[in-house]
Amino acid sequence: KPGAIRFNTDSMKLEIFRGSANYEGTASMAGIGTLAAGQWEEIQATSPEVQTGGTRGVFGGGSPNVNIIEFINISSTGNATDFGDMITARELGAACASRERALFGGGRNPTVQDEIEFVTIASTGNATDFGNLLSAQAFIAALSNQTRGMWSGANTPDASDQIQYVTIQSTGNAIDFGNLTVAQNQHAGAASQTRGLFGGGSRPSPATTNVVDFITISTLGDAADFGDLTTVRKTLAAASNSVRAVFAGDEVGPENTIDYVTIATLGNAVDFGDLITGRGEFCGGASSTRVVFYGGNSNPTRVDTIDYVEIMSTGNAIDFGNATSARSGIMGSSNGHGGL
Repeated sequence: KPGAIRFNTDSMKLEIFRGSANYEGTASMAGIGTLAAGQWEEIQATSPEVQTGGTRGVFGGGSPNVNIIEFINISSTGNATDFGDMITARELGAACASRERALFGGGRNPTVQDEIEFVTIASTGNATDFGNLLSAQAFIAALSNQTRGMWSGANTPDASDQIQYVTIQSTGNAIDFGNLTVAQNQHAGAASQTRGLFGGGSRPSPATTNVVDFITISTLGDAADFGDLTTVRKTLAAASNSVRAVFAGDEVGPENTIDYVTIATLGNAVDFGDLITGRGEFCGGASSTRVVFYGGNSNPTRVDTIDYVEIMSTGNAIDFGNATSARSGIMGSSNGHGGL
């Protein structure tokens, strides 16, 4: 019958039977579209890893004001590899990505920057100009889905409630999206395909917060309260798959706490485990199953640590490898995160 499925043991492929609704076993009957009646057709399937060369984490810039870009294969373990160079050396900006592109926005060197640059994740090479943020900003957070990249907050001059976005597959300047619930900086972002979360950070009052805001990425509008992290913290890192967002670290202390929220719900974070090295001013990248945390400042020492957790479990982080140098204030994202 039309719609029947079989596994072809010769080709090792799934196939679906395509034919007209009144097909009676003869090839003379009319088929569907351009297919002959009674034809078995291979079921086509694609994978983001096939399209992009694997789940890559791409990490750029950092202190002391370098223009290095490097990458890792998140599904494996090992040390980082050189990718290319940013146009401008900088630290304390934020990155976001689609399956194809990673965007690096803002930061300082030490002058605060408004540039957005991008790289094609599946290749290696130097960054290309994308456009500009609405203003020069550092200590910002970023998140994205497959369509939009977003940045929020800033230390301009103390804290900002601005949220802005770009369309990742185009180039051009950022556009106003709305506002956070309170002006802040030194926070972190993560997303599912539909919802973005900005968590933690430094606000005018109190100085450090555990608040998590959320937005609906496909619309325009202001953020709303989601819940709270398990502790107040700033200069933290975050990443996600489509189900969970994981937040980690804090330069003050330094703190090694990891906690998580379920993105589709509202509510407070739950303890996940601990980082290998407590630190802040670092970044995260994710596949559908794993989050890696990259570099950072263990106060007062910068580290080259890369560690990881399996997102749908709980437990302490595990050693992944090392960055090419000890740096903090790095911008990072991946082509396999929850917003895809």
